[in-house]
Amino acid sequence: MTEYFEVHERDSAARLGELRLNQSRQTPALVDDVLEDAGSLWASDRDVPESDESSLTVLPHRSLPGGTPDEVQDTFAVEYPDVEYPSAAAVSPETAGDYGADAYVLSNAQEISGHANAFVDTIIETRDAIPADTALYLAGVATPANAAILAYAGVDLVDADRAVVKGTQGKYLTTDGERFLSALDELPCSCPACQVPRDSFDREACTEHNKNVLRAELRRIRQRIREGRLRDYIEGQSRHEQWHTAVFRRLDQQYGYLEERTPVVRQADLTAATDDTLSRVEIQRFAKRVTTRYHNRFDNPLVLVPCSARKPYSESQSHSQFHDAVQFRAHTVSMTSPIGVVPQELELTYPAQHYDTVVTGEWSPTERDFVANVLEAYLKRNEYPRIIAHVSCEGYRDICERVEDTLGLDFEYTAVDHPTATESLANLASTLADELKYSKREREHNTIRAVADYQFGDGAGDELFGEFQTGARYPKLRVNSSDGEQLAMLVAGYGVLSLTPAGARRWVDSNVPTKRIEIDAFVPHGSVLAPGVVDASPEIRPGDEVVIEGPKAFGVGRAAMSGSAMVESSRGIASSVRHVEEQ
Repeated sequence: MTEYFEVHERDSAARLGELRLNQSRQTPALVDDVLEDAGSLWASDRDVPESDESSLTVLPHRSLPGGTPDEVQDTFAVEYPDVEYPSAAAVSPETAGDYGADAYVLSNAQEISGHANAFVDTIIETRDAIPADTALYLAGVATPANAAILAYAGVDLVDADRAVVKGTQGKYLTTDGERFLSALDELPCSCPACQVPRDSFDREACTEHNKNVLRAELRRIRQRIREGRLRDYIEGQSRHEQWHTAVFRRLDQQYGYLEERTPVVRQADLTAATDDTLSRVEIQRFAKRVTTRYHNRFDNPLVLVPCSARKPYSESQSHSQFHDAVQFRAHTVSMTSPIGVVPQELELTYPAQHYDTVVTGEWSPTERDFVANVLEAYLKRNEYPRIIAHVSCEGYRDICERVEDTLGLDFEYTAVDHPTATESLANLASTLADELKYSKREREHNTIRAVADYQFGDGAGDELFGEFQTGARYPKLRVNSSDGEQLAMLVAGYGVLSLTPAGARRWVDSNVPTKRIEIDAFVPHGSVLAPGVVDASPEIRPGDEVVIEGPKAFGVGRAAMSGSAMVESSRGIASSVRHVEEQ
């Protein structure tokens, strides 16, 4: 149970936290100046030190190298005592567990630095073994260039030891690597240590510079976490060293580790600048849900169209032209990299209206493969009487032809030269001229049900919203029961449903798995704190709609952490509370 560390915000595995010393410190952070090491038990027996809340004390420890046999680990295991001050326990992946400390020091950090697979496997194994609300400390590995990837992997605390050593060696550190002082004709930094003539800049000044740049990089990382945009920064930052790139890509292969910690909705836009973006949890999650949860409810033909720079698509000039030609005679699905395919009902749903991509007019082979695979899976799940591809030859048509051939379908192509050309739009309109239009009621109801499927699970749209009415205007649709009771509201900014208590009770009474938080006998107001959580569905992710239940209350809100973190944590906000009823 941690008393002196609390996580305030999460951006995938990265966390913005607070080390609660006499002088509070935001993390990820340097802690060398507040660290007290009680020493190794290898040298001699040591008493538990007397300390206070001014420092983080590493309790007497006995570190072992990686690969040490289990029987040796067991023989020399340390029993860490309960103390009344901020403490840290030294662990290896094999010995990591809950020792009641506020932070855990990874004993083999320097051993795995530079080895991508070993580094990622060790971090994940250790992070999963220690309590979710405790800090992970890696000693002697941080530099300005790798600090972001350390934070992205789940590291909270670092020190300046490596930066200091590099400085004494005459190595000048920057966020893109290191250089020998002898190779620098001028100092590229404007920190206080660099405000001297180049010929008087010595190794002592270099050491101060290295620490300054590391501190500045940690400030940048914290701001990126606040904004929910650390991943965007990582995609560029990791390119400076091969090890960083390897760690980054290896982490992307650990989907379960990152997905559990990645919010399902957020306000920050997603920058799609490299092929690595396709591996992002947000992208993979959206594609998976569209191809396994979404169910087309229109009887009309399918029209595949290219995406637009403006989001949501329906507000763009090109999609307005498509709409004028289609006139509710077909179901529109947008093709896009890096999202895959976006049915019109999900155009608001994160990240469909929250991404920006680099437009070059050419698609990379990786992009073509990804979008083709998503489109193929989508068409295997959803049948249409006709498939009309209103796309140009800029990658879109190649993808359509590939899927057409793979599935043995017949696509009708209506675009000539460019989809918004007058002739192309006329072809599209004439191709659909004999199709019947669907009503406003049908498209609004299908939108609500499609979002419910995406958000709550396959079949949720029909299960939760069998008979209902819609009110207000798109995109802020209100969902009422047939007798007028409000059940939910479509949140335009995220494209998800916000339930009322009545809607939440429908969810609980349905056959759709409910994401529940069980709380103690109290009535929450504003938020539920982790200490008040008795149990929580392990499927809960940050940002999920959740039902909050206890002996005295029934409510609904939005999760601030994963379900497993709620159960493990002793500090922090588990969920916001939007509506609550006393029982």
